[in-house]
Amino acid sequence: MLRLGRKLGIFPFRTVSKDSYSVRPVKPLDPPRDPNCLSAPRFSMSASDRTPEIGEFDTSHSIAVRRFNRTHGLIPPAVEDQDLQLQRCLKQLSQRQKCIDKYLYLSGLRNSNVHLFYRLTTKHIKDIAPLIYTPTVGDACLQWSHNYVQPEGLYLSYSDKGRVASVLHNWPHRVEITVVTDGSRILGLGDLGINGMGIPVGKLALYTACAGIRPEATLPLMLDLGTGNKELLEDPLYMGSRREKASAREELEFMDEVMIALNEKWPGIVVQFEDFKNPFPALERYQHKYTCFNDDIQGTGAVVLAGIINAVKKSGVPVKGQRAVFMGAGSAGVGVAKQIVAYFMREGLTEEQARECFWLVDTKGLVTNDRGDKLADHKIYFSRNDNAGKQYKTLAEVVDYVKPTILMGLSTMGGIFSPELLKKMADWNKRPIIFPLSNPSANSECTFEDAVKYTEGRALFASGSPFPPEVYEGQTLHPGQGNNMYVFPGIGLGTILSKSTVVTQSMIYASAEALSTALSPSEKSQGWLYPEIARIRDVSVIVAMGVIRAAEKAGVDRETRIEGMKDEELEKWVRSKMYDPSEETERVEKEVHSFFEDVAATKGGMRGSHL
Repeated sequence: MLRLGRKLGIFPFRTVSKDSYSVRPVKPLDPPRDPNCLSAPRFSMSASDRTPEIGEFDTSHSIAVRRFNRTHGLIPPAVEDQDLQLQRCLKQLSQRQKCIDKYLYLSGLRNSNVHLFYRLTTKHIKDIAPLIYTPTVGDACLQWSHNYVQPEGLYLSYSDKGRVASVLHNWPHRVEITVVTDGSRILGLGDLGINGMGIPVGKLALYTACAGIRPEATLPLMLDLGTGNKELLEDPLYMGSRREKASAREELEFMDEVMIALNEKWPGIVVQFEDFKNPFPALERYQHKYTCFNDDIQGTGAVVLAGIINAVKKSGVPVKGQRAVFMGAGSAGVGVAKQIVAYFMREGLTEEQARECFWLVDTKGLVTNDRGDKLADHKIYFSRNDNAGKQYKTLAEVVDYVKPTILMGLSTMGGIFSPELLKKMADWNKRPIIFPLSNPSANSECTFEDAVKYTEGRALFASGSPFPPEVYEGQTLHPGQGNNMYVFPGIGLGTILSKSTVVTQSMIYASAEALSTALSPSEKSQGWLYPEIARIRDVSVIVAMGVIRAAEKAGVDRETRIEGMKDEELEKWVRSKMYDPSEETERVEKEVHSFFEDVAATKGGMRGSHL
């Protein structure tokens, strides 16, 4: 058996007993079957003293596979179909009343049976997504150190400076994409330090569920650069470094080492930055050198732009007549506004004409050149110089001054779109565009219920967090959700599959254009701005194709197999590269039985399995 195994290339170890062996995916240093890590792993043989992987304790596996994996007897004897497995999961979820308890259950499931977790998530994405990401992930981050049970990502501390590469080598998988945060601005919750790890974990779960990037090819990465949150530093259960937040210069020096080490270990890795208090320096420093993007700036801008494209069409007001007031002039607000400027320019406006369609409001009022304070660099582009020396200090004053067609919220100031403001929007516009985009739900600038009530059901609405449908005058109205999950999974998938060297702005814009075209005929007839979330995998394919085409046009792609592909061929190819958790059991069964058929044939022409 040993000689046979070596002949077949399946025994990486020097000795193995005749009757005790197991099958498991190749280890990270082994070459993958396909240079694209989205494909399923191969199997190899390992020594008898090695234990099964956690993910192999799957009750959908046959007895033969369980014997092969050395899990026989370690799980109950019933061989269950996948629907029955999901039925049990849904029952266990329903028995938990609080969303945070549901989150913890799902986290445990992901770490004990990863394929079952993704079968559940992909089949019930509309119900599960809010439990594994916004809004529940906000509570999960607040309680991260208190609820900690098992490792779910990689932590790089500032004390690791000079040794980052060695820490990365502890990660046991080959990685295609990572989500990186320093926890300094988690959602609307502020500086949470390493408790922000819930964001990369949740985000990458959506990359897998929505775009089919294999779970083992993802890396949640937390940069522990200290925290300015005094409450955390005084909490005995806080698990991060007990030091003040690193300076901007220290952070960039550390980031340089991280980016070099990531790309040396996993060349071409896609890096998504997330929830940095000041996201601009890293993006500007690395976007032309590495394959990276920032979802807060670019992803948010793209998903909102897709909704705006459809809303503007439905409003009946041409782009030159649009007036947009933004409550929130931070990185996300400016990023969104710049994406819409690009759209207005494509619709025929000059850059100056497009920029003049925007009025940004922060905590001090309308952003103007003569306000008297020093503006942050990112605000200068939209700073107004036509206010004739008058300062508008509140959102209400700005709204009365501008009489906007678009009211956009990225402020994390829950309820700031008051009934009075909503009524005025309805008075001035036949179809007012109202996008309260702040997360979580408690920070949303208004609810869908209020938007419907105070605009007489005429609002073109999209929010960041989910809201239930509302009935107005006998008609059921469905809220749009401008959730980044519509675009970032497709951006990641398209970038990986095209093997792009960088993520260009044209690729980000293409993701928005592609999303805007993803509505089904039924969704269009009902006036929706975004597709049904249950179709997210199909939507991600459309977005990924748009990103791939943009990468080709920009000349930054390296995947030769897609050259000359027509759209139909490209779609088929993209789908073939996506991880499907419902196929994992069948794949394992086929590989196990194929292995033993090969063994039998090599030993003397006998076919079939002795299992």
